[in-house]
Amino acid sequence: MGVGLRGVFLSFAITTLFSSSFAQTCSTYAFASNKVFSACNDLPVLNSFLHYTYNPSSKTLRIAYRHTNIGSSRWIAWAINPTSQGMIGSQALVAFQQSDGKMRAYTAPVTGYTTQLQEGDLSFPVSDLSATYSNNEMIIFATLSLQNASTNLNQVWQDGQLSGSSPVAHATTGNNVKSMASLNVLSGESGSALAAGSSSKNKKRNIHGVLNAISWGIMMPLGAILARYVRVFQSADPAWFYLHVTCQTAGYIIGVAGWATGIRLGSQSPGIQFTSHRVIGIILFCLATLQVIALLVRPKKDHKYRIYWNIYHHSLGYSIIVLGIINIFKGFDILNPEKKWKRGYTGIIIGVAIVALVLEAYTWFVVWRRKKAEKAQKMSNGSNGHNGYGGVTNGRV
Repeated sequence: MGVGLRGVFLSFAITTLFSSSFAQTCSTYAFASNKVFSACNDLPVLNSFLHYTYNPSSKTLRIAYRHTNIGSSRWIAWAINPTSQGMIGSQALVAFQQSDGKMRAYTAPVTGYTTQLQEGDLSFPVSDLSATYSNNEMIIFATLSLQNASTNLNQVWQDGQLSGSSPVAHATTGNNVKSMASLNVLSGESGSALAAGSSSKNKKRNIHGVLNAISWGIMMPLGAILARYVRVFQSADPAWFYLHVTCQTAGYIIGVAGWATGIRLGSQSPGIQFTSHRVIGIILFCLATLQVIALLVRPKKDHKYRIYWNIYHHSLGYSIIVLGIINIFKGFDILNPEKKWKRGYTGIIIGVAIVALVLEAYTWFVVWRRKKAEKAQKMSNGSNGHNGYGGVTNGRV
């Protein structure tokens, strides 16, 4: 019993030791050059870490920016933005491995979203700039003279592919658009630079996603199910029509609100484009608007053009549903939320599809049974007082 308790205690101690080690990645790191820094931060994305020492009297910041799990055909960059948050105006330190195996480190001011990180002077002096690459880990070393800068800095970090010996624009999805944070070099506190300006943008992204998932992804398929399957029941006429119109109209209104939020987000994020998601969203808005207009010119059931209207209406409706679901999954890839949200929506769509399949089978059964009853009634009427040639027998053979 004592051995068992000692084993449990030993396992707990080892687990705790390893957990604390992995939780404090940068604090346990030892540089091969025996360089020591007074503080460090585990940056939230892109496998990145910042080690630094700030000297208040000389206002110099000595840094080592580490990027792990990166191949030799990629570039890395760490930057300070003295004027604002984000990419434009950033004063970057860039590094990559050249074709001859030597590391190149240089400074590059970022003046636009189409920059290729051309070499240039920064708004503050930089000295001791160098870079190393070993074991899939790239490190930039530098000393920055921040005479006119605040001690609360906006930092940005990135990585991307190389084309020969030139950096290629980094990705504009996932963690590459989240790699911003604030850093107080005196207190050592690091916080998301998105907290102030971009927290509201993240909120808008979430609202945009929720509105579109509810409208295009749930209400539109539900409205189609109501129209296709409830109308089979004669007692549900015209209730099915009003349910269908209500569901689709509400879905359209919510979808337009989500679409407008997305357009607004796009205008607030220059240089960050999700082309396919945006194009599909615009197509959805146009098709749905045409569908609403078509409802206003819906011919009567016995009108000779009603069949063509039905073909148009059904084709457009199913196209909206398919495109809406595709675009919602594209939105999940862009927002990159917790997996439970994508799994939850996938479960809803699978559930709706199963319900549709069951109702489809039941609808065919009801239609078949109804036609069979009508056929039997016609046969019964045909043999009731009539001969095979349609003449009245009046009881005579």
